[in-house]
Order: sequence, then C-alpha cells, then structure tokens
Amino acid sequence: MSAKVLERFPAGAPRGSWPAEECAARLRAEGKPATVVMDLESDAFLVVVPSDED
Repeated sequence: MSAKVLERFPAGAPRGSWPAEECAARLRAEGKPATVVMDLESDAFLVVVPSDED
C-alpha cells in the first residue's frame, strides 16, 4: 500500500497535545481517510491518506 503524506509533526509534542491526531480527525470530518503513522527514522508522526497511484 502506498500513501501520500499530508502533514508531519515532531514526536516531541507537549504532554497532552496530539496535533497529528487532531489534524487527522479534521481531515476525516471532511471525508478524507486520514490516519496517523510513526516515522521512526525522522522521529515524527505523519498524517497520511491512501495514494491514488496503483
């Protein structure tokens, strides 16, 4: 499965703050199938949607 990265958030957000999850929730409310994944190499949370490329 390939995915398109829409947003990138550093993993070190303040305690109690989930900016990647909040962004994905906004996108899902708009009808986009957004999910959050962790990029271990860059230590960041990525908001992604499935890629249209097949």
